[in-house]
Amino acid sequence: QVQLVESGGGSVQAGGSLRLSCAASGYIYSSYLMAWFRQPPGKEREGVAVIERDGSLSYADSVKGRFTISQDNALNTLYLEMNSLKPEDTATYYCAADPFLTTRQPLRASKLFRHWGQGTQVTVSS
Repeated sequence: QVQLVESGGGSVQAGGSLRLSCAASGYIYSSYLMAWFRQPPGKEREGVAVIERDGSLSYADSVKGRFTISQDNALNTLYLEMNSLKPEDTATYYCAADPFLTTRQPLRASKLFRHWGQGTQVTVSS
């Protein structure tokens, strides 16, 4: 059974940094499409960053240059390094994984991801 568990959320001031982790179990980690999404209060879930199966990385325009997605296959863990945080980054952050999904725009395909973590809250104060 696939399980994703996020950690690392918290409250920081604008300009601060956080690193989110997503520990995966129950499947062959390296063969899955892995991504981070977030849902700000009162808004729709939105894509943040994705690692394609070929290792290529994609980011939402709003986080480019500030966030970095990475993975450690040996630890079956996905990371999201977040720097220069802004109040508008406040959201619940989720990691997602899918073994079969093939799409040109994975950051717009949240509804198609098969597996999700429970989310971790990130609050950025001004």
